[in-house]
Amino acid sequence: MAGQTRPCPVIAIDGPVGAGKSTVAQALAQRLGYRYVDTGAMYRAVAWKARAEGVDVNDREAVAAIARAVQIEFLPGRRGQHILVDGADVTETIRSPQISERASIVSAYPEVREAMVALQRRMGKDGCVVMEGRDIGTVVFPDAEVKIYLDATLDERARRRYEELRRKRERVTLEGVRQALEQRDRRDSTRTHSPLRPADDSTAIDTTSMSVKQVVGEILKRVPR
Repeated sequence: MAGQTRPCPVIAIDGPVGAGKSTVAQALAQRLGYRYVDTGAMYRAVAWKARAEGVDVNDREAVAAIARAVQIEFLPGRRGQHILVDGADVTETIRSPQISERASIVSAYPEVREAMVALQRRMGKDGCVVMEGRDIGTVVFPDAEVKIYLDATLDERARRRYEELRRKRERVTLEGVRQALEQRDRRDSTRTHSPLRPADDSTAIDTTSMSVKQVVGEILKRVPR
């Protein structure tokens, strides 16, 4: 990918759960007229497919086979982006805490990450894309023209995630969500393959006390025109 010329940039946004990646990335993509790719949804899609087929997410080989074969599509819709897995609309289903937990497990498998990274690179090869996840600036597109690392305090991230799940009528507690985030952070940052970390040349933004509009504004300052 080094030296590749793209018609417009790849914007890589990384960070932990609850930092605001999805909301900011969608708003930024809309503002620029770029494609938005939620790579976390792709791992959720693999986890959902494994569950749908009765595959234990701890069966690494079976999950890897699913990752290599699954068809994942992002389609625009009236109320936002739709995610299709082998033709099935799983936009809402993959956001449940149960799928989130399974996604965290499958995303640690190198074979799964290799399959998803290959797909992500195809999606963003021509640029004009805002791609968010945990290893976009470090692994997927180390040559991205814009690299952003969003973060926030654990308490604030837990509060955001808790509010999101409550709006979906999930039965959760704030402390339970906080503990789940701590476990997810530990798993994501200590895994051997593609751990969560800021790229050396990324811009770090603490979103704890910032609005979405303010974060988008900060990123826009760094987008080449």
